[in-house]
Amino acid sequence: MKHSIVIVDDHVLIAKALRGIIANFVDFEVLYECENGKELQDKFKSQSTIPNIVLLDISMPIMNGFDTALWLKENHPDVLVMALSMQDDDESVIKMIKNGAKGYLLKNTHPADLEKALKSLVTNGYFYPEWAASKVFASIGSPLKSNEAVISITDREKEFLKYSVTEMNYKEIAEKMFCSPRTVESYRDNLFEKLELKSRVGLAVYAIKNGFDTL
Repeated sequence: MKHSIVIVDDHVLIAKALRGIIANFVDFEVLYECENGKELQDKFKSQSTIPNIVLLDISMPIMNGFDTALWLKENHPDVLVMALSMQDDDESVIKMIKNGAKGYLLKNTHPADLEKALKSLVTNGYFYPEWAASKVFASIGSPLKSNEAVISITDREKEFLKYSVTEMNYKEIAEKMFCSPRTVESYRDNLFEKLELKSRVGLAVYAIKNGFDTL
């Protein structure tokens, strides 16, 4: 049985092209397309079939990808959301993850890589780019191990983790923490080493996973 997909993208040509590409995938099929999150909401109310996966653009009119992902998280948590966007900045990735996306791909992805990503999404429950912290993503959905990596994290580093989930840059975080940007960078670097991570996205996912994302 094929895994069902809905494409949400306001660029009709891109949506149609994606549908054509996915039609060649053995394990997947597209049920329908929507031009924004509001249309998706309406479709979910009127359609008897809810998809396994939503391929979701971020920049859309009426209801964007961030709000749509959050709505799906709150109302249809079993639906796997894969962001498909041109936006590759940390802030967009982090916000989509916080709003429930289990995957993130750029629109210049090769069709073969799209198929691999979709397979990973249904098999593992997540898929993120290689530069995002795979070690952290691998634990998504798993019970927390007691005191896992938390014991060695200082209170100030925990405070920094809370801000890492926001859209603030490091200078703005430094202002909130009443310290210098260089000190904030030292918190970041210490956490990179302690948690074996390489990016702010990885820190943000760790913060979300371990409950450090509430200011």
